[in-house]
Amino acid sequence: MIVKPVKLLLDEHIWEGLAEALRERGHDVIHINHTEHRGIDDEPLITLAASEGRAILTNNHRDFVPLARYWYEAEKDHAGIILSVQLLRGELLRQAHQLLTTLSANELRNTVRWLQEFK
Repeated sequence: MIVKPVKLLLDEHIWEGLAEALRERGHDVIHINHTEHRGIDDEPLITLAASEGRAILTNNHRDFVPLARYWYEAEKDHAGIILSVQLLRGELLRQAHQLLTTLSANELRNTVRWLQEFK
């Protein structure tokens, strides 16, 4: 079985420089603010990410936890939702890189994880 790396989509409130810093480390990462979908609502964001096979990194727990539950109950597939608390940039980069080098796309698929698991 081929292990596919996680592709990541960063939500609008995540530090924009994280995308470039992770790309420099070889990861496939885009920031929503650098696309034509800037300002997109949360559910269409999950739909967009799912259509591109990208997991979402967000610190918007209030909206994404209920959406994840809804998607689970509706048996809708997504590439993963990663929740994070606000972190200093260096720590955010370190934990995101750790997640991306630890998990495969298959392991993250249809799950909700906390970035802080990857300290």
